[in-house]
Amino acid sequence: MLDVLPPILTPEQGQRLDRDAYKRAFRAQDMAIRDAGSWKLERRQHFEEQGSPSREALRRGEWEQALRLLTDRRDALLAAAREDERKGHLFHRVRVVEKPLTPYVQWELHSHRQRAEYGERIRVVGAEQVARAERACLLPEVVVLGGSTLFQVLYSEAGATVGAVRYSDRYLVGSWENYIRKLYEVGEDVSSYFEREVAHLSRPRTL
Repeated sequence: MLDVLPPILTPEQGQRLDRDAYKRAFRAQDMAIRDAGSWKLERRQHFEEQGSPSREALRRGEWEQALRLLTDRRDALLAAAREDERKGHLFHRVRVVEKPLTPYVQWELHSHRQRAEYGERIRVVGAEQVARAERACLLPEVVVLGGSTLFQVLYSEAGATVGAVRYSDRYLVGSWENYIRKLYEVGEDVSSYFEREVAHLSRPRTL
């Protein structure tokens, strides 16, 4: 169990953005990053993603099709990896996992394993490792971009993105980056986790 506690996020200290404004702000910030790292913490065990044919296939219960569709994005992943390399942008992702795996997380770990093949730095942390930090509530979904901006992503009960709260206080942003970094340090590489815990699983139940 990680002893370090996460910093407190107070929405009144940030700027609330609706879904479209969040997407625009994230894209602009991401494009501006040069020679810096970014850190993402994923905690929820179910999301309703939009715009992903593979995710749509999973929702329909078409497991084999969902996995096949993941291969269709290899060119896009390669292009994104090359662009990040050109900009000197290192993206790190920490995925908290509960057992048994939800259908969404099982699918997402296939996706993350593929992302790792193209250079994304992804590690898995068990829910028991963040138990101390979650005595009151689950950890938030957080993205720290380029060391300067933090987005706390907000979701509906069903797991659909509804917007975000943007924070720019340097101390808060730096503290959250440090917290996610510590989780990353104790996490397991997604590739080895996948081979041990996911590769042998049969298709998940229909969502």
